[in-house]
Amino acid sequence: LFQEVFPAQSAEEQLPGLLEPGRPPLTAYCGFDPTADSLHVGHLLAVMALLHFQRAGHDVIAVVGGATARLGDPSGRERAREPLSAEQVRAHARGLRAGLGRLFENHRELFWTAGGGRLGQAALLDNACWLGRQPLLDFLGGAGGRLRMGTLLSRQSCQARLRSPEGMSLAEFLYPALQAYDFLHLHQHHGCRVQLGGADQMGNIMSGYELVTKMTGTDVFGITVPLITSTTGDKLGKTAGNAVWLNRDKTSPFELYQFFVRQQDNIVEKYLKLFTFIPLEEIDHIMEMHAKEPEKWGPQKRLAAEVTKLVHGREGLESAKRCTKALYYSSVEALEAMSDQELQELFRQAPSAELMFEPGMNVLDLCRKANAIPDGPSGYQKITDGGVSINGIRVTNPETVLILGQHILKNGVSLLRIGKKNYYIIKWLQL
Repeated sequence: LFQEVFPAQSAEEQLPGLLEPGRPPLTAYCGFDPTADSLHVGHLLAVMALLHFQRAGHDVIAVVGGATARLGDPSGRERAREPLSAEQVRAHARGLRAGLGRLFENHRELFWTAGGGRLGQAALLDNACWLGRQPLLDFLGGAGGRLRMGTLLSRQSCQARLRSPEGMSLAEFLYPALQAYDFLHLHQHHGCRVQLGGADQMGNIMSGYELVTKMTGTDVFGITVPLITSTTGDKLGKTAGNAVWLNRDKTSPFELYQFFVRQQDNIVEKYLKLFTFIPLEEIDHIMEMHAKEPEKWGPQKRLAAEVTKLVHGREGLESAKRCTKALYYSSVEALEAMSDQELQELFRQAPSAELMFEPGMNVLDLCRKANAIPDGPSGYQKITDGGVSINGIRVTNPETVLILGQHILKNGVSLLRIGKKNYYIIKWLQL
């Protein structure tokens, strides 16, 4: 989980001793800029790092960057971010705080046993609370006087941007200085000695280390976690357009579950170690069983279940399993148990129609009222050719009369499928 530690020599010599059980707890923090109103899977490893610190009895702080998001982090970017208004940032920050709060709460409730020793405290802060009140001249005269231009200019992220056709704005150039000030503020007010971040944050972490050690003389440390990439090697995230969100409104529990179920064999063991709290011996056993029965997709299902439970709680995992059974196993029981919200999530692209039930209605009437088949003989033939199913059961006779409990489920819904992928959700009125 920990890719690099900084500064390497002093971290190697001092950190293991400071983190030993029985020592006073350390405080570690990680920052999350609210450039969107939800965290995504790319953020999850940094949260896992915070949770591991907590599980080892240390205190953690998740900082939402309500101030830094106004500038935009240049790390790993070829061009500047689109600027966000103060109101957008505030709204996004609320979404991030809610998401982080859910993760800490789900972990405490579902993944922590009371007899496991001390679970460290978790705090949620917003850097707008201190950076927003910091007068510019005080900042430049204090922190600004301790950060060296040569060091800031030599950072890889800065070099890449300075060479790009678009160049780099002063606001972006000052971003590492503001993140460094976060570390200083958290060190002075919360005793924070460790900053966590993605692998692309090392330059910003080094600036923070430099500022804190120069202004306080205390040894502090930086730790990076790996960046999660797609199969094409792109960083997972909003900018790349491949974000898997941790907010149910953006990515349903079912979609999150399926993202992890679809992971390839060559990466699933690594992901079990990174994204779950399963002991390493148990992961070895899971992989041994998988070698004997690869068709069961055991590691993928366990990985998907653990992550979905952490992100969406027990009910979210149950929802994901119901949706999986309904879609891939044509389970009528699962369909009947689904809420309206789950139906909308599962068939996001599916048109939804409300129809009045009339006794004697048949399959052809249903398909035509839902505008699911063309009028005339071709629509009739679509049914006789086996291209229509209701609630997972193929119907080949257009004259078949709709039966309650079979074609219309107990929850007053019918799931109509035309061809392989075209779904229609029918809600029946006045049954």
